[in-house]
Formats: sequence, C-alpha cells, structure tokens
Amino acid sequence: MFTGIIEELGAAGPLDWHGDSGVLTVHGPLVAADVRHGDSIAVNGVCLTVVSVDGQQFAVDVMKETFDRSSLGTLRPGDPVNLERAATLTTRLGGHLVQGHVDGVATVVERTPGDRWEQVRFSLPASLHRYVVEKGSIAVDGVSLTVMEVSDGDATAATTAATGGSGGPGVAGWFGVGLIPTTLQLTTLGRKPVGALVNLEVDVIAKYVAKQLDGARFVGGVRP
Repeated sequence: MFTGIIEELGAAGPLDWHGDSGVLTVHGPLVAADVRHGDSIAVNGVCLTVVSVDGQQFAVDVMKETFDRSSLGTLRPGDPVNLERAATLTTRLGGHLVQGHVDGVATVVERTPGDRWEQVRFSLPASLHRYVVEKGSIAVDGVSLTVMEVSDGDATAATTAATGGSGGPGVAGWFGVGLIPTTLQLTTLGRKPVGALVNLEVDVIAKYVAKQLDGARFVGGVRP
C-alpha cells in the first residue's frame, strides 16, 4: 500500500526482456538506501517487488500483465520515474490510499501554465469514467492528485490532436488536475509533454462501491 506522495525522482535503467516478461533496473539512491529483497516499491505508480539491490540501484520483476496494463514497457534508459516505498503503519497519509495496481493508461492532452502552478488534462478511458469524480482522488504515475474537473462527453480537440483521432478507442473524455510547484519539480508530471502516456489508478473505494451497486441492481431484476 502507498500514499501517492513521491519520495524520489529516479531514473529507469536497462529493461532485460525474458519472453513477454522482464527485469527492470532502476536508479534511486534514496529509495535503494534501505530497500531489501522482497520489498515493494511503486515505480510510476506500479507496485513492483525488488529482486536485487546493487548500490544506488535496484531491480524488479515485471510480468506480462503489468506491461499490458501500464506504460512501463515504453521506458528507456535514463527516463525519469516516480518512486515511492511502501507505507508503514506509522506513515503519514499525505495523499490517499494507493495500491499500486494500475487500472489503465491515459494520455496528456493539454497543459495550461499558471504563474506558479499548471493545469493539466488527461484522456479518460471509458472503463474508468464512472470512478472519477470532481474533488475525488486519483493516482497519475503514482502521484496522488485531486480531480479539478471531469468531462462527461467526448474528448476535447486537444485529446483529438494528441491521440490522432476522435479521442482514441475507449476514451470517454478527460479529467483535469492542478499541479503545484513541488509536483512539477519533483515528479515526472512536470516533464510529460502533450501526447505522453501516464498510468492511472482510480480510488479503490469507488470500485468497490460501484460493484456493490451493480450487484444490488442485478438482484433487483435490473441488469446493470
């Protein structure tokens, strides 16, 4: 379990493929300082298990399901990555409860700079739309963020330009967040250009509530 408060901006190392899975090496002096074999670390919001540690870097196994569900397969050596160690019982919950179980991949569709902060919009996969609400929490590349706005309709012109079509297959619209200076400086979100991929994890509580409501409607004779 994580909190979505990034501890370190690390760097991706080599990705050693083994068929449809692989071993990813990550450089992160702060995180690697006390990490041990078997520990969990969120890399761009993906919970991964440490298999070895070598000085200021560590290696993690990445299975096919993870590559299919996240953007980790697109990493190149030197790419910045958000790192967070697993929370403990004494950790401050500065963000929200984040599992590190990525629900889908989105695209940066628009960036609007302010004086010190920046408003950023991301495409929203249709399968996740029901779980994203204004003022709710969402993890983007492992960063805990508050949703400022969410579109219920088609993706905007910015989404069309970024995806090369009508928002891309399975896109239900977009959601927007505000990034403060700290987030811009200390996470990958300050560096992601329009068109870049990000990992999304919606609020797990929203998923459980939605499933219970679906079950209640089905029991009542109405198929969701």
